[in-house]
Amino acid sequence: MNLTISGHHVEVTPAIREYVQTKLERIRRHFDQVIDIAVILTVDKLREKEKRHKADINLHVSGKDIHVESLAHDLYAAIDALVDKLDRQVIKHKDKIQDHNHEAIKHMPDPASL
Repeated sequence: MNLTISGHHVEVTPAIREYVQTKLERIRRHFDQVIDIAVILTVDKLREKEKRHKADINLHVSGKDIHVESLAHDLYAAIDALVDKLDRQVIKHKDKIQDHNHEAIKHMPDPASL
């Protein structure tokens, strides 16, 4: 798994990098077929008192690319919301892949006998 963490208008400190990596362990625990992850952390200074922190992630798994973004007043809160959204989408994708509730062809009635 390739992990890329970059920052726009913010320096990615080792503490932030470690925080993102520990949060992404939850995604790996639920779905281990992750190929590539790109995280972009952004700080937009609208006014001096109002700062908007944005976290984007592009997750490449076999067969699908998942994009999630979140906004918050704190960078750590944006990362937390991002991982929560991503976790829900990864579980949904995993359920679609492993959906075995459909009828198998060999158990369906023969159309000639109907």
